[in-house]
Amino acid sequence: MSKNPKKALLEVDHLNVSIKAEKRLLHPVRGVSFSVDKGQRVCLVGESGCGKTVTAFSILRLLSEDRFDVKGQISFDQKDILALPHEEMRKIRGKEIGMVFQEPMTALNPVLSIGFQITEAITAHRDVSSQEAKDQALSIMGKVGLPDPELIYNQYPHQLSGGLRQRVMIAMALSCRPKLLIADEPTTALDVTIQAQILELICDLSRHMDLALLLISHNLGVVARVAQHVIVMYAGSIVEDAPARKLFARPCHPYTKGLLASVPYGEAMKKRRLSSIPGRVPALDEIPEGCSFSDRCTFSMDICKKKRPLLRLLGDGHRVACHFPRCNTHE
Repeated sequence: MSKNPKKALLEVDHLNVSIKAEKRLLHPVRGVSFSVDKGQRVCLVGESGCGKTVTAFSILRLLSEDRFDVKGQISFDQKDILALPHEEMRKIRGKEIGMVFQEPMTALNPVLSIGFQITEAITAHRDVSSQEAKDQALSIMGKVGLPDPELIYNQYPHQLSGGLRQRVMIAMALSCRPKLLIADEPTTALDVTIQAQILELICDLSRHMDLALLLISHNLGVVARVAQHVIVMYAGSIVEDAPARKLFARPCHPYTKGLLASVPYGEAMKKRRLSSIPGRVPALDEIPEGCSFSDRCTFSMDICKKKRPLLRLLGDGHRVACHFPRCNTHE
């Protein structure tokens, strides 16, 4: 979390999202609060179904108002996102907040050229001529490492590899030089070598453009390469967040420990077998009354099943939602 007395670039305060399902409400996001400072790289991590993407879509107001009810406060650059008229929100999407979606083949329009899709994003937010838009598109295509931008400019998504399509998505998201980039699983379905290239690219662009980054991932190995601050979500809530170095060196929540133990990270992982977390993330209509992780936790006690733990500060920006945090153990 931000220690800066000034306002953070992005502030999410007690975000609650409900889905209107028949005669009941389901809650994919419950009481989520965090901030992202200008130029800071923050990662939201957790298994699929933990509420990460719904949180990101809430920030961009991409959730259907017919199905989703969003409560709480979201402030971006001191603007109240949830109170903005739709026309004002459209000006922020793409111009001030860029989004890299999880699967570029479905996010890109298959019948429009790469150049058209990037220039469309530029002309939607900037008063430039078609030639100026093309020049800016070719420039950002070069910055994201697309080989021969002039050639790719006239090609179509199906003519590119997965890695190149992901670079196109990043180029589109950065074409108007936003203040914040939200990247939702940007390395999904890419091989390990290309994953490393995309992550290195995102980090370099964040530093060189003074760009704030909110990266969504289920892989703590990926997060370790990028994050300055890590937020761990489970069943719609934050269970732990801390500066990245503190979290990897001293995780306190059993879920965070389980995630770390299940990926190859650091020298310690070379000395023992990888483990797995038993069970699965509960469905939205199965979330326990107490701690949402209690059914999968090997340290669960009676109070864990009855009372939901509150997110509390342990010190130095490290917060955890656990009745019995195990910060000094390595089980």
